[in-house]
Amino acid sequence: MDGLAVPSHGLKLLSGSANRALAETIATHLGVEIGKVSLGQFADGEISVRIDENVRGLDIFIVQPTNPPAENVLELLLLIDAARRASAARITCVMPYYGYARQDRKDQPRVPIGAKLMANMIVSAGADRVLGIDFHQHQLQGFFDIPVDHLYAMPVFVNHYRRKQLSDPVVVAPDVGSAKMARGFAKRLNASLAIIDKRRPAPNVSEVVNVVGEVEGHDCILVDDMIDTAGTVSEASRALKELGARDIYCCATHALLSGPAKKRLCESSITEVAVTDTIAIPPERCFSTLHVLSVGELLSKAIRFTHSEQSVSSLFD
Repeated sequence: MDGLAVPSHGLKLLSGSANRALAETIATHLGVEIGKVSLGQFADGEISVRIDENVRGLDIFIVQPTNPPAENVLELLLLIDAARRASAARITCVMPYYGYARQDRKDQPRVPIGAKLMANMIVSAGADRVLGIDFHQHQLQGFFDIPVDHLYAMPVFVNHYRRKQLSDPVVVAPDVGSAKMARGFAKRLNASLAIIDKRRPAPNVSEVVNVVGEVEGHDCILVDDMIDTAGTVSEASRALKELGARDIYCCATHALLSGPAKKRLCESSITEVAVTDTIAIPPERCFSTLHVLSVGELLSKAIRFTHSEQSVSSLFD
């Protein structure tokens, strides 16, 4: 254990099936055991959830990202509801990855705002707080009518790249939307900044129009909040190589690695792809240049501070 000790009475860590390994890492850093939960399905496929120990009057933290399949979302809601009906004192939804967060507005007629619907369901199920990492947009915190602690994986990545001791690196934002995140990286790594002007002619399709900034002869670090089909980072790495960049590194908090992502990244000129374990990555999606960093310690500190009613703002540095 590191830092402040967790009070032995009152905290209970529960986990769904979406990312049990991360929950175990968090439990190790907290010095607690994961509470006993039975997860399964009825004969017709409905999800079955049961908390197998007393949680009355306890401070409950439920670890469950909401990446596909959709059963992960329903499992989280049922766990929250079960804890509420078992008279838990407070329920915190520890959601390392916020699924459906990209559906955050009506950008065309007759479409839902999935991120708001997700927030409504979590609140209605009975959650008292939400603890998340690198939402797709910061304003998504306002979709919840309960307190939200929004953490950043940036310190984990910054420590990783500091150990590499890169020479005069350039942090590259793969699009204008990630420029603020890239600027924060650049400041902490004492690096310069470049921004890629990108267009999306269709969903999950991107093309590079221009690169703003000097990248020739520099090691480049592409930073983003997620890698889905890897179209953005693969196109960006190609453009950077054409402009004379040296080694290209890529980091993203959430590794969805959907569809052609693995093939694109393996065929790209990227030296290393660094991601975190907010989403459990199945073995068939792993490849030689993929490096997974853990956010377990970061989340354990946030849980510890929340439980002891201390500020978590120190974790933003």
